[in-house]
Amino acid sequence: MTTDLLAGITVLDFGTVGPAARASAILADYGAQVTKVGAVPRSGTVAITPPAFAYSGGRGTRRVQLDLKSDRGRAAAQALAAASDVVIESFRPGVADRLGIGWDELSGRNPGLVYCSTSGYGQDGPASQRAGHDLNYLAVGGFLDCSGRREDGGPALPGATVADIAAGGMQAAMAIMASLIGRGTSGEGRYLDVSIADGVVAMMSLYVDEYLVTGAEPGPGHNVLTGRYAWYGIYRCADGGWISVGAIEPKFYANLLRELGLDAERFGSGQYDDEVQADLRAALTDAFATRSRGDWAGQLGDADCCVAAVMTIPEMTDDPHVEARGLVGRAVHPAATQSEDGELRQLDRIWAGTVRRSAPESLPDASVTDTTELLAAAGWSTADIEAAIAEGAAA
Repeated sequence: MTTDLLAGITVLDFGTVGPAARASAILADYGAQVTKVGAVPRSGTVAITPPAFAYSGGRGTRRVQLDLKSDRGRAAAQALAAASDVVIESFRPGVADRLGIGWDELSGRNPGLVYCSTSGYGQDGPASQRAGHDLNYLAVGGFLDCSGRREDGGPALPGATVADIAAGGMQAAMAIMASLIGRGTSGEGRYLDVSIADGVVAMMSLYVDEYLVTGAEPGPGHNVLTGRYAWYGIYRCADGGWISVGAIEPKFYANLLRELGLDAERFGSGQYDDEVQADLRAALTDAFATRSRGDWAGQLGDADCCVAAVMTIPEMTDDPHVEARGLVGRAVHPAATQSEDGELRQLDRIWAGTVRRSAPESLPDASVTDTTELLAAAGWSTADIEAAIAEGAAA
């Protein structure tokens, strides 16, 4: 088996959900050993516990529970961080410092530490203390305003947590891996201020840079990618299914007109003619309404038209191409099974460069911690570990 690219890298993750959890899941898929730090159970409190299937089911991770407000719990976290390559946290700005697990404290104990803070709006600035979720970051970053519209004219809800996944989690994972490469040369750690809202702005760079240079204000229908032209859009088929069309290049556009039987003399030279688009959109609507989604997707996909079916999640996971690419794998979880053999399906290690396992992934039981083993590896004595557990500072 090819060696995992992050084999030997240890990550201490104080995040429970959101971008921090997504980042550590990505790092785990590349072979890093991730330790998730959760709060100790307390009477009357409800901990945020993601479903067993979330964040790749926690594959490649271990768990420890600490009371970061207690002296022993704080000391335990500091010991684990001293033995780690990477720390990820998602507290509101300033909280990690007050808990004694901020960058200044931990990097002083571990100069080579890569420390990643993930937050909605960054560690400074007027909005830094504001709470938010995925939709809010897409809103302030310009993403929603450039998206498609509902019938009442308002922006449509996105179909995925784009900000959490790409602007936050993937940004954090990329920055961490770049910092680890840099550390290999300099020997120095790095502090990373990952703002999800900043990441959304970066994702909108094509439109932002256009506005900054030309003064043109982007939005729905402004250009190719936001619906200005009929040959870049989504159409209903005879069976009620939907088809996506992205025939940007002239050769793909010509192929589309030919396969749909549309008048090349009328529409061929008007690909970018705004006055032609309403008629072309009507012609495309009528053409697609004559046959099923599957018929059109098969014919036009094979004819180089840049056309693909809009699939549901169940359809996608059973699609022959997805199967051939091995994107859906098998896993075993002690408390969540979907078949008689005790296995369940989950997305495999998809990211380029990750190493897939020949046997089903073994997922951890969220009710079990590795606290004793982890603290012992960090240099704590059996007596200190037992004392921390006895007083409720660890579990």
